[in-house]
Amino acid sequence: MHIHHLNCGCMCPVGGALFDGYSRGLTACLVCHCLLIETDSNGLILVDTGFGQRDVQTPERLSRFFRAFNNIKFEHRLTALEQVRRLGFDTSDVRHILLTHLDFDHAGGLQDFPQARVHVMRDEMAMARSADNWISRRRFQARQWQGVDNWEFYTTEGDTWFGFDSVRALVGAEEEDIFLVPLQGHTAGHAGIALRTPDGWMLHAGDAYFFHDEVHQPERHCPPGLKFYQYMMDTDRPARMRNQDRLRELALSQNGHLEIFCSHDAKEWEHAIRQARAVRVDSTAMPSTHR
Repeated sequence: MHIHHLNCGCMCPVGGALFDGYSRGLTACLVCHCLLIETDSNGLILVDTGFGQRDVQTPERLSRFFRAFNNIKFEHRLTALEQVRRLGFDTSDVRHILLTHLDFDHAGGLQDFPQARVHVMRDEMAMARSADNWISRRRFQARQWQGVDNWEFYTTEGDTWFGFDSVRALVGAEEEDIFLVPLQGHTAGHAGIALRTPDGWMLHAGDAYFFHDEVHQPERHCPPGLKFYQYMMDTDRPARMRNQDRLRELALSQNGHLEIFCSHDAKEWEHAIRQARAVRVDSTAMPSTHR
């Protein structure tokens, strides 16, 4: 198994450090942190897709409000498709796509991998299809998954992962320890993606939080811009805050034995890249801590 940390989108909202906590200029920098997982028996697995080729070619297919608010930079080189090709793979090598949720900045590349099976929580698709308020009609863009018909929908079935509900992703082999971990709040069917690697557990927490210090410090801290954005996008704020609290407890109790990161924190993405280069990945699996 080998894991690539991809940045499949760049959003630069006005606000600088007041928005992302780091930037020194007038604009912030938010990434779209995706994973490309090489497996021995299941080809390539993508976790989220960021913005896709059709988003870049026709930005107007996305909401004008979010294009302006997020100051999205549409670049072909950042699409998952281009990065998969640069790594020497073909689109057909991507057999599975696991989605944290269906927001426009996570599901934009689905049409770039027409042969892939798409895995998502059932409640997420139900919410995306209903789109019953102003924000929902702009955040969920059905045209991004038009023509995608190879879906696998999930509900929790009693499994647990470090005390969280979970469900094993059906990617064709029991030896692949990959789980969808419901983390509702940002959306109704939002889920983290937990993966057991040869070096331990990794949790892609999606948009369960946006800033490192919301989860990785004893006291929650978030820049005002991101705090406002999360509040604006909440479908269930109490649930999101409860899940953040639980993630913080988990992160602080594991002493580095569990890697947790979110979708949009640029520093977390950069750290993951450095860690991936420093850690030797081999085929010796650690004992499972799934429980």
